[in-house]
Amino acid sequence: MDKSRPIIILKKKSGHGGHHGGAWKVAYADFVTAMMALFIVLWLLNSSKEIQVAVGGYFKDPTGTAKKVGSNMVGTGENFTLKRDDMSKLKDQLQQAMKQMSDFEKLKSHIEMTVTSEGLRIELSESANGTFFDSGSAKLKGDGNAMLITLAQELGKLPNKLSIEGHTDSQPYSSPTYGNWELSSDRANAARRDMQAHGIGPSQVTQVRGFADQRLRKPDAPLDPANRRISLIVQYIVKDRDQEDAKPAAPPEAPQLKK
Repeated sequence: MDKSRPIIILKKKSGHGGHHGGAWKVAYADFVTAMMALFIVLWLLNSSKEIQVAVGGYFKDPTGTAKKVGSNMVGTGENFTLKRDDMSKLKDQLQQAMKQMSDFEKLKSHIEMTVTSEGLRIELSESANGTFFDSGSAKLKGDGNAMLITLAQELGKLPNKLSIEGHTDSQPYSSPTYGNWELSSDRANAARRDMQAHGIGPSQVTQVRGFADQRLRKPDAPLDPANRRISLIVQYIVKDRDQEDAKPAAPPEAPQLKK
C-alpha cells in the first residue's frame, strides 16, 4: 500500500430537514385551499339569491354559452336582470340621464315614473300646446324625439322587454274613418320606431298598444291634455324557476289494486 497517497473520506450530510422533505408544503397548501373554500361558502350563505344563482351558473357553464339555470336569457347578458327591488335604481338612473337634456326643466313636469305590477311605467304626458305630438298628429315633435332618444339609449342597455302604449283624451276625432283608436296606436308605433332607431333592440319591444280614451289619466276631466300620453313599461324578467313554481301540482296517481 502506497502510504504517500492521501486518504479521502466521504461524509454523508444529514440533518433535520432530511426527515421531512417537502411534504409539509403540500399539507399547508391543502389547508389554505380548504380555508379559502370555507370562506367562499360562508360568503355565499350571506349573499342574495341572484348572486348564488350567478356563481352556481358560472361553475356549471364557465364559458357563458349555455342557457343558465333560472333565466330566460342566454349568455352573459343574463347577469343583468331587473327585478322589483332594482326598478327604483333604474328610475334614478333614467332621471339622472334626462337631467342632462338641455330642455329638461321644460319637460320634467310631463314625465312620471312609477313601479307597478308590470314593471317600471314611464308616462310622457302632453301639455295644452302639445309637448310630444301636435293635436291630432302622430308625428313626433323635437322635444318628444329628444326625450325618446335619451330613454332608448338607456333602456337599450337592458335585457328587459318593453311595452309601449298610446292614449288619447275623449275629444272626438273629426274624421269618420280615423279616430282616437287609430291615433293612439299610431303614436305608440311612432315612439317605437324612434326608440328602435336609437338604441332599443329589434326584439326588445313585445307589445305596442293603443287604448284611445279607455284609460284616462284624469277620469274626472276627460278632455284634459294630460290624458294624451305615451306610456313605456320596462317589464320584469320572469325566471324559469318562478314559472315552474306557478304551475299547478300534478294530481296524485290513484292507487292500483292488487290482482
